[in-house]
Amino acid sequence: MMRTFEGGAAAMSRRSFLVTLGAAGMAVTFGGLSGEAFSATVASAGGGDYRPNAWVAIDADGLISIMSPASEMGQGIMTTLPLIIAEEMDADWDNVRVVQAPSDAEKYGNPGFYGVQLTGGSESTRGYYKALRLVGAQTRMVILGAAGEMLHVPAGELRAELGKVVHMPSGRVLDYGEVAAAGWLPDPLPQATEADLKPSDQWRYIGRRDIPRVDVPSKVDGTAVYGIDVQLPGMLYGAVLRAPVQGEQPESVRDAEARAVRGILHVVPLSYGVGIIGETIEATLRARELLQVKWSTSSRVRNYTSDRLLEDYRRVGRDLAQDGVNTHSAGDAEGAIAGASTVLEADYMSDHVAHAPMEPMNATALVTGDTVEIWAPTQGPTGTQGFAAEVIGTTPDKVKVNTTLLGGGFGRKAEADFIVDAVSLAKAVEGRPVKVIWSREDDIRYDKFRPLEAQHIQVGLDAEGKIVGWRHRIVADSIFARTMPELFKEQHGHDDVVTEGARFNYAVPTHRIDYLRQDNGLAIGFWFAVGVGYTRFGIECMIDEVAAATGADPVQLRLELLKDQPRARKVIETVVQIADWNRQRDGRALGLAYSDAFGTHCAQVAEVSLDRQSGEIRVHKVWCAVDPGIAIQPHHIEAMIIVGITNGTSHALFEQVNIVDGKAQEANFDTYRVIRMSEAPEIEVAVVPTAGSPIGGMGQVGLPPIGPAIANAVARLTGGVRLRHYPFLPDRVKAALEA
Repeated sequence: MMRTFEGGAAAMSRRSFLVTLGAAGMAVTFGGLSGEAFSATVASAGGGDYRPNAWVAIDADGLISIMSPASEMGQGIMTTLPLIIAEEMDADWDNVRVVQAPSDAEKYGNPGFYGVQLTGGSESTRGYYKALRLVGAQTRMVILGAAGEMLHVPAGELRAELGKVVHMPSGRVLDYGEVAAAGWLPDPLPQATEADLKPSDQWRYIGRRDIPRVDVPSKVDGTAVYGIDVQLPGMLYGAVLRAPVQGEQPESVRDAEARAVRGILHVVPLSYGVGIIGETIEATLRARELLQVKWSTSSRVRNYTSDRLLEDYRRVGRDLAQDGVNTHSAGDAEGAIAGASTVLEADYMSDHVAHAPMEPMNATALVTGDTVEIWAPTQGPTGTQGFAAEVIGTTPDKVKVNTTLLGGGFGRKAEADFIVDAVSLAKAVEGRPVKVIWSREDDIRYDKFRPLEAQHIQVGLDAEGKIVGWRHRIVADSIFARTMPELFKEQHGHDDVVTEGARFNYAVPTHRIDYLRQDNGLAIGFWFAVGVGYTRFGIECMIDEVAAATGADPVQLRLELLKDQPRARKVIETVVQIADWNRQRDGRALGLAYSDAFGTHCAQVAEVSLDRQSGEIRVHKVWCAVDPGIAIQPHHIEAMIIVGITNGTSHALFEQVNIVDGKAQEANFDTYRVIRMSEAPEIEVAVVPTAGSPIGGMGQVGLPPIGPAIANAVARLTGGVRLRHYPFLPDRVKAALEA
C-alpha cells in the first residue's frame, strides 16, 4: 500500500549544504552535475569541467550551466532561481544555459521545505533565495581566487564583471572561460556569508523587466519536453482501471476479453485497481474498457455526498458548543463578542474543486533489478523517490527522477499516485520502460480535490462600530492527516494548510481561530492557494459586511485596520487609485479585497455586472497592486498575477465537483466547467516592491483576493446581496437575490 508523500520524503537525508543567517556562512557541497536532466534549452545536463560547486559548471568557451532545482510548471521558476545565482556570480546571462537539477535533495533540496525537492506553496523563491545568492557569491569568490593565482595578484585587486575578471590596477582581463580552462580550484572552498553579497544598487539582473523566460522558446518551437512527450526505446504503455469509489479493491477480475485485444501484453492486479500493459495507448484503453471487475463495497467513502456534508459542516461551524483545535488566540474574543453592542455572523462555504491541469497525470518508469528510473512532470522529486522505492522494495538512493516540464501542476503533481501507477506496471515488465497517461476523465474523477469547507465568522462591534472581537471557525477535513500524519499528530490535530490565511494583519483587539476537522474518508489535497483561497473569501467579505453595517467606506475601513502596515496600505491605495474607485459605472460596480498571504501584499479591485434574470455574473476588469518585497522579475510577476486572477475567477464563478455516494459526478470539461477565453477579464497589474523588505512568494498570490472582490462588487451593485458560497452559480445568485 502507498504511504504518505511526506512519509516517503522523511526517509531522505537532509540537504548537504548548511544555511544559517546572520554572520554565519554557507557551505556548498562540492559535486558534479550527475546524470541526464531535461532542460528548457538543452536535453542533457552536460556542463563544463570547471565546477566550483554542485550548482555551476563552466566550459572553456565561457558557457555557464546553472542548475534549476524547482519544477517548472509555467510559473517561470526555471528562469528566476538560476538568475539569482547568475546575479551574484556576475555571469553574462547571454552565456548561461539552465539545466533542470536531478533528483538529489542533498545538493538541491529547498531550505523552505526542510531540504527536500518540492515545488509548491509559493515557497520556491522564498526558500531558495538567500541560499542561491550565497551559492552565486561563493562561485564568484572561487573564480576570483583562481584568477588571482593565474595573474599572480591578490584576489582583492580583482573584480568580477559580466563573465570576466578585471585586474583593477593593470586593466588585465580574464574571461570566465579562461579561468575554467585553467581548472584551478581552492581547497578548501571559500565560505560565502551575507557580507559577501552584492548590495541591491549593484544588481544587474534582479528587478529588470526585459529578461525573457528560458522555457518559452522551446514551448514555442515544440522542442519542450513535458512528461507526456517522453519517448524511450522499447517503451510500452500502461493504463489503470481504478475503483469507482476511493479505498475499494478488486475482489475478482474477468480479463479474457481484455487480453484478447491486439497489442495487450499483461494484465496486472494491483491493490487499488487493475493495470493493463500494451504496445499502444489505444490498445490499453480499449482493453481497460473490457475488464469485468467486482469491487469491494466496504469503503466509508460510499457515504460521502458533498451537498449533504457541506450542510453538516455549516451546522458544526454554527454550533459554538462544539470545540475544535484552537490555532490562534489574541485576547478574549469570546468575551469581547459576548459583550459587544452588535454582533455580525455569517457562514461562508466552498465546494470541492479539481486541479484539471492541461497536461493530465502521467509518468514513465523503467525498473532494472533494484533500481528505478522515472521521467515525470512531478512537483516532488524527493517524494517520488520514496514512493518508487517502496513499490520496488529498494532504497530511495536507487531511484533516479528526471523532472520534465509540467503542463500545469497547482499542487496536484506533488502527489504520487500517477508515479505509483508507472512504477508498479514497469515492475511487471522489468527492463522495459512503461508510460502511463491518465485520461481526462481519470484526471478529474480521481483527483485529490480541494477540501470541502464551511466557515463561521462572528465579529463583535462596540457602540461606535469599532471591531472589538473576531472569531473564525473553519470546518473541513485535513490534508496533513493523510500527507503528513506525524506532523498532524505533533500539532495536536491542526492542519495549517487547511486553515492558512485565517490569521490576518488587521488590527483587531481580540482574535480567535478554531479548526474543526471532519473526517469522512475522502482523500483531499493541495490545490492552488489551498486554504488561503477560501479563508480570505470569508475574511474579506466580512470586512465589507462590517463596513456596510457601520456605514464605513470599505477602503477606508481597511486602511484604518492596517494603519500600522505601510506595505498593506500602499497596495490598497495604489489599486483604488488605478481603478478610479470613486467613479460611478453604469450598470457595474467595484469590489475590493486584500491579502497578505505567502509574505506578499496584494490588493485587487474587480468591476462586475450582473444579469438579474439569469443570475450570471460578468467580471469585466480587474486591477491589482502587488508588493512582493523584492521583485526579481517584475514582468513575470505580472504574468503570475494574471494567471492567479484568471484561475480565481474561474473557481469563484464556475468550478465545482459534486460527489454523490463517493463518486465524482464531473469527468471532463463538458461537465467540469472552467472559465473560457471570452469570459476572462481584462487585467491590469501594478508591481510596487518595497526596498529592504523580505522576499515574498508569488506563485499563488493572485488567486485569494479575486473571489471576495467579485462578491463585494455584487453586494455594492445589488444594494447588499451577499454571496457566501463558492462557486457563485447562477441559481445560487438568483436565490440570494430573492432571499
